[in-house]
Amino acid sequence: MVSYKELGLVNSREMFQKAMAGKYAIPAFNFNNMEQLQAIIMACVETKSPVILQVSSGARKYANQNLLKNMAKGATEYAHELGCDIPIVLHLDHGDSFELCKSCIETGFSSVMIDGSHLPYEENIALTRKVVEYAHPFDVTVEGELGVLAGIEDEVSAEHHTYTRPEEVEDFVKRTNVDSLAISIGTSHGAFKFKVKPGESIPPLRFDILEEVEKRIPGFPIVLHGASSVPQDIVAEINKYGGDIQNSAGVPEEQLRRAASSAVCKINIDSDGRLAMTAAIRKVLTEKPGEFDPRKYLGPAREKLKELYIHKINNVLGSANRV
Repeated sequence: MVSYKELGLVNSREMFQKAMAGKYAIPAFNFNNMEQLQAIIMACVETKSPVILQVSSGARKYANQNLLKNMAKGATEYAHELGCDIPIVLHLDHGDSFELCKSCIETGFSSVMIDGSHLPYEENIALTRKVVEYAHPFDVTVEGELGVLAGIEDEVSAEHHTYTRPEEVEDFVKRTNVDSLAISIGTSHGAFKFKVKPGESIPPLRFDILEEVEKRIPGFPIVLHGASSVPQDIVAEINKYGGDIQNSAGVPEEQLRRAASSAVCKINIDSDGRLAMTAAIRKVLTEKPGEFDPRKYLGPAREKLKELYIHKINNVLGSANRV
């Protein structure tokens, strides 16, 4: 058993309380490799923002659980080296089983998500409560989910979305004792969130659902998944340098800023980072086809990712200078 406290990490409890009081959202950035982790820490130290490092089950398989544990410890030491001991959470994104959550808790994660949203309501409650009962004695925070997000990202896939039913949230939170709740109000996983024809507007998020949820569980931390905006300039750059990403659209940043000023205190962003790194790598390899040193294309990718995350922190999430 490795406690996250030994790694210099924190759980999300105090972080969320401060975010709700300050009307901002904590960035929850996914990572799979060293360059992504470096970019996240550099961006958050530079802006003095707390951060949630997210690891999906797929990323955990890709990177190896022991390497991830030590990368998280390295992240806290790297932040200190850069001059600011920012609060860092290591979070399991979309855990799909009790066994996976248990394993993450035992290998240094300070927060886990158990996603039983695809299950019947009572089964979702039972699974979420089981994870909470295991996690809380270790002071690990737990995120649950009500409602299903459509889209495909990593190992998360659903063809259709189901909006969260506000009438269920109070009962769910009370019976599971969960620490935060991911809800479905129109966001979606992946880079192809919305299929809109030229000239059509992206459908707005269901703020009416969010407001009703806030009324039913006032002061409770709410989470938005699938909140990448899919910047069209980055998509255009990918396509300019040989990519083929068509009809991609994400959540407008002004809608995310509105959400961040409510009870939404954690916003997940993954696809935007993937797009930014891909654009930078394609540019280098197209302009310098003889290049074969990974540092020469991963370095620019890391820098572009850092710039994107600084923008998100300053202009979308509002989490800068909150350390």
